[in-house]
Amino acid sequence: MKSPLLLTTAVAVLLVACATGKVSRIEPTGERAVTTAGGIDIKDWLTASEAMIQSLLSSGRIVTPPDSAAVMAISRIANNTTQQVDTDLLVKNIRIALNKSGKIVTTTTVGLGGTAEDPLAKELAAKRAAAGGPNRVPDPSYTLSGKILENRQQQGNAKTTSYVFQLSLTDVNGIAVWEDQKIISKYSKRTFLGL
Repeated sequence: MKSPLLLTTAVAVLLVACATGKVSRIEPTGERAVTTAGGIDIKDWLTASEAMIQSLLSSGRIVTPPDSAAVMAISRIANNTTQQVDTDLLVKNIRIALNKSGKIVTTTTVGLGGTAEDPLAKELAAKRAAAGGPNRVPDPSYTLSGKILENRQQQGNAKTTSYVFQLSLTDVNGIAVWEDQKIISKYSKRTFLGL
């Protein structure tokens, strides 16, 4: 009785040990990164954010005050895809690049519907203002908003999925001073028996 149980356990341990593959770090946009056919992957987020960063910074549409950077608040980035995604995968890369450029900084105390990304910073600014101290939380000069859309087409065994990343930078007067979009399309084809 002990022998079959011991043999079964040994075989199970051996199978698990053999099934564990080697794990290595890769570049997220490198050749070894997995490209998904039916979803947004890390390459797509990085490609879309890089395209938007280059477009916005080269547009010449960002007006900065003397000796400082313009302030931007993040508005709604609507996800109109079939996936549940965190839009920060797009927006955070853009925020970081704009901040590093010295042209725009992002406020974390002003948000859509009065919510703040950083509630503690918002609370401290409110306390400072209530105590008669300087309120150093400037109003945003710009807001960033957008949409992520999805379009799927299928004909026979072939399928194309396109993701459209749309962004707008709007000034305090409600004028969209910059807009762009990046379309990423993926083609896949089912082979015989799905193999």
